[in-house]
Amino acid sequence: MSGHSKEFPITWGMVIDIDKCTGCGACMASCQTENNIEPQPEASNKLRSTSWMLVYELTNDKAFPDHDIAFLPRPCQQCGNPPCVSVCPVVATDKNEDGGIVSQVYPRCIGCRYCVAACPYHVRYFGWYDPVWPEGMEKTLSPLTSVRPRGVVEKCSFCHHRWNLAKDAARASGKNPDNLDDGAYVTACVQNCPSGALSFGDLKNPKHKVHELIKNPNAFRLLQRLGTNTQVYYISRREWVRKLGDNYLKSE
Repeated sequence: MSGHSKEFPITWGMVIDIDKCTGCGACMASCQTENNIEPQPEASNKLRSTSWMLVYELTNDKAFPDHDIAFLPRPCQQCGNPPCVSVCPVVATDKNEDGGIVSQVYPRCIGCRYCVAACPYHVRYFGWYDPVWPEGMEKTLSPLTSVRPRGVVEKCSFCHHRWNLAKDAARASGKNPDNLDDGAYVTACVQNCPSGALSFGDLKNPKHKVHELIKNPNAFRLLQRLGTNTQVYYISRREWVRKLGDNYLKSE
């Protein structure tokens, strides 16, 4: 893939230990609530289902007793070389946010869905319908996140509003907002993972846990051969899981 990753002093990233993930879906529910994603009337209807964080089930395709499964949570990978950015005709998505977060500016989006076609991770969703909440549930909406209308593309933002809150809290306590303590800013999915499979922090900060986790010999990135240079890393001690992560298919 052509182009070079833009360097950011702060590079927010996520590390997901697949061997710890139980597939419970707490990350999906947390993401949906935190980011004002409407309740899914029918999750199997791909025109009506939206999930910024989606958990996939992986299998080694072997018969018992060698059968094995794993669960892979998939947020936006926040690519260093994002394919979505180069195809957007209105700069609705860009790699210019501090921290290396790939932005999505909803008022600019014209719904052409080029980014959806370009993304190899299927993290982008197009709103075919206006969001609807059952009566009474509109009271649960967060004032920190906009509600997207139909006709625009949306995706995971690493709960960007939480970063703004963390920086405000740091300023109020006299700390440097550009050098947050580990854990001062975490996404909703990471905060609510019951098995501790998800970790979040500044990949370049030696004081953050993720800085060391990405050096794990079993760490890998999805479809790494594409050169997207993602800021989401995965860890698994199982070789077949790591091979599936880079799409090493069985030879016929």
